[in-house]
Amino acid sequence: MRMQIARQRLSGFSLVPALFVLVVLAGLGVVAVRMMAVQQQTAVLAMQSARAYAAARTGIDWSVYQALVNNSCASSTIALTEGGLAGFSVETSCSTTTHAEGPNSVNVYVIEAFARSGSYGTPDYVSRRIRSTVTDAT
Repeated sequence: MRMQIARQRLSGFSLVPALFVLVVLAGLGVVAVRMMAVQQQTAVLAMQSARAYAAARTGIDWSVYQALVNNSCASSTIALTEGGLAGFSVETSCSTTTHAEGPNSVNVYVIEAFARSGSYGTPDYVSRRIRSTVTDAT
């Protein structure tokens, strides 16, 4: 009879460590899922950043062509619609100065491009601003 009473008292003792182990394992599972989500978001933002740089570089290239080939140094907005840059908007600005170099005059163009996608304040917003200086000197 004494053995049965002792067993009944000790039977609930293994419940506490089992609950502790379950809570710890659940906490580790939550941390692992959260870390995976953060890593995925970091990769997506890195890709978006690279796309924004490529869009801004496209704006610079387009403005350089306009300046050197068409002799046009005007600000403009370009909506990119093709390929990996679809959805980006690029605002370009251009300023020029003319310099005398011997008997020739040389134009120096300072071109700035600002590319963005998404709405400011949202998690998918990304933007890049770059500047380039080119000249028509030969």
